[in-house]
Amino acid sequence: MRKTSVSSSIVLNSGPVTLVGGGQASIEDLSEALKIAPICVAADGGAALALRAKIPIEALIGDFDSVTAASLLQIPPDRQFKISEQETTDFDKALTLVDAPLVIGVGFLGGRIDHQLAAFSTLVRFAHRPCVLLGAEQIVLVAPPRMSIATQAGEVVSIYPMAPVQGVSTGLEWPIDGLRLDPTGRIGTSNLATGPATLNMESPNALLILPRRLILPVVQSLLHPDAAGWPLRAE
Repeated sequence: MRKTSVSSSIVLNSGPVTLVGGGQASIEDLSEALKIAPICVAADGGAALALRAKIPIEALIGDFDSVTAASLLQIPPDRQFKISEQETTDFDKALTLVDAPLVIGVGFLGGRIDHQLAAFSTLVRFAHRPCVLLGAEQIVLVAPPRMSIATQAGEVVSIYPMAPVQGVSTGLEWPIDGLRLDPTGRIGTSNLATGPATLNMESPNALLILPRRLILPVVQSLLHPDAAGWPLRAE
């Protein structure tokens, strides 16, 4: 049985948590995430989708500049956590206040490009908190130190560097071994799998973009007892 507790500043859960944002997402997207991560936390305006789907909200976190008054009336006050500072995004606020082995983010891809870029920055900055963003056709996560990926031949595997990074791979048409990936230089988008693939990365500076169908095996890999994670970044 999953144990969940909420304090004034954090959500603690022993299993994966779904975090819903206010971007483009459907009830079907949220339902798919909840099958894997059944506890729902809303980041500000993401409450609207959860309420429309009639999903109980464990906690609402954000600066409340996009959640409606009507939504707030449907959420118990003791589950509302308003953080008024404007130095961080609602995704930042929510991700840092959710203590769980994995977060699945719904409503953070699609729509405004600046919002997506901000979400990618958050993923990399808080790489020690594993998070998979679910989009209409793809999933996005920080490439972990090592991972086996159940790709099929011909599937697109993109490795996008958010800062200089190196790694090694197997099962890709264009291996990344010996390459220095850099957002202002060589990037690793639109690679193709030749079958099951593996990645080993030297630092938490690369986004891994995969077909949406792989969300369950990716989550299972990240939650495996032997999975390697990234440490908290040094200040």
